[in-house]
Amino acid sequence: MCHIVVIGSGITGVTSAYELAKLGYKVTVIDKHLYAAMETSFANGGQLSACNAEVWNQKSTVLKGMKWMFNKNAPLLLNPSFDLHKYGWLIEFLGNIKHYEANTRDTVKMALLARERLFTVAEEENIQFDLEKRGILHFYHNKLDYEVATRVNTLLNEGGLERNAVTPEEIKSIEPSLKGEYYGGFYCPGDATGDIHKFTIGLAKASEKYGVKYVFGMEVTDVKHHAKGVTVLYHASNENMQLDATTVESLEADAIVVCGGVGSYHLANLLGDRVNIYPVKGYSITLNLNDEDSVKHAPWVSLLDESAKIVTSRLGADRLRVAGTAEFNGYNLDIRADRIQPLTDWVNKNFNISTENVVPWAGLRPMMPNMMPTVRRGRRERVFYNTGHGHLGWTLSAATAVMISQEVASQHPI
Repeated sequence: MCHIVVIGSGITGVTSAYELAKLGYKVTVIDKHLYAAMETSFANGGQLSACNAEVWNQKSTVLKGMKWMFNKNAPLLLNPSFDLHKYGWLIEFLGNIKHYEANTRDTVKMALLARERLFTVAEEENIQFDLEKRGILHFYHNKLDYEVATRVNTLLNEGGLERNAVTPEEIKSIEPSLKGEYYGGFYCPGDATGDIHKFTIGLAKASEKYGVKYVFGMEVTDVKHHAKGVTVLYHASNENMQLDATTVESLEADAIVVCGGVGSYHLANLLGDRVNIYPVKGYSITLNLNDEDSVKHAPWVSLLDESAKIVTSRLGADRLRVAGTAEFNGYNLDIRADRIQPLTDWVNKNFNISTENVVPWAGLRPMMPNMMPTVRRGRRERVFYNTGHGHLGWTLSAATAVMISQEVASQHPI
C-alpha cells in the first residue's frame, strides 16, 4: 500500500489526510504540537465564507496599509521595520494586482465546491461543530464603501455566488440584534459558520477509522529522497517533554504532502522549493455568553462589518466569536491588548451583550502574494503542497484536500 506522510494537522492537513485515506492510501500525519488544530485552526473567525473570496491584491489595500501604519487600532497594520521576506512578499503582492479579478472569480468557485464537500463530510462522519447555516450578512456605513462593494459583488456573482443587496431595513430584519445605523449591505444565504477547532478534531478522529495515524509532538527536520521513496526525519518538539529532542527518528514513505501553515515557507526551502508564504496575524475574541440577556441579544446570523474588517460567528448558544485585523509583523504571536480592545469596543457599539468574559487569541494566516492557495507538486516528484490559504483556510480546505489527493493519485497510484 502506498504510504503518504502529511506534515501539519491543521484544517488543511487533516482534510488532506482524510481524502487520501478515503482513496485507499496509508497516511501518517506529523505535527509539532501535541494535538490537532492548535495554530491558525484553533480560534479563527468561524466563517465558511465564499462571500469573502475577494483577493486583497489592489493598490487601495497597500495605500490603506501605508495610511494606517502608525495607527495601532487600524484594521490593517504594517510594521515598517525592514525585513527582506516581508518587502519581497509585498512586491510580489503588487505584481498580482493584474490578476485580481480572475483570482477572485476562481476563489469563489473553489469556495463553493469546498462548502458542498465540507457539509457532506460533516454529515457522513457525524461531526458536531456548532454549524449554523444562516448565511453571512455584510454591512456598510457609507455610500462610498457600498459602491465599492457593489462592484466586488458583480465579480462574486460571476464566480457563481448567490449574494444579494439588502436595504438598511432588511439588515435589521435579517439580524435584529444589530443596534447601529447602516447604509446598506449584501446577504449571502448559502454561507455558514462553525467552530473550526471542533471540526478539525472531529475529522481527525473520524479519519483514524480509515487508518490515518497521527504522530504528535514531533518536528520534521529533513526529508531524504531516494529511488523508491522518501525518508522523513523528525525529533521531539519543544512541547514534547516526554522524549529527548536530540534523538532523531525516521519514517519511510512514498511521498509527502506539506500542509504546514506559515511553517510551509521554511519546509519548502528545505525541500528545494519556493513557496512564498508570509504570516499575517489575525486576532479574535470569544465571548462567553453567561447571562440570559447576552444569549438573547447576541447575533445568530454571521456578520462582516466592511469598514472595521470585523466578522462574527455564533458558536452554539453560549459563545460568540469576533475576529478581525491583519498585521504584517513576522512570526510574532504576542496577543496585544491594543489590537484586542477594538474588537471588544466594536461589540459594545453594535450589540447589547456583556463583554465581561472575553477570551483573546492570535493566529498567523499563511498568505501567498497572489492570495491563492498553493496546491501542487513540488520540484521533486514525491513532494506535494496544500498550503497558503491565507484568511480562507476554513473556507477552502475541503476543496483543496480533494485537489491535492487527486494530484497525488495521478503521480503515485495506490
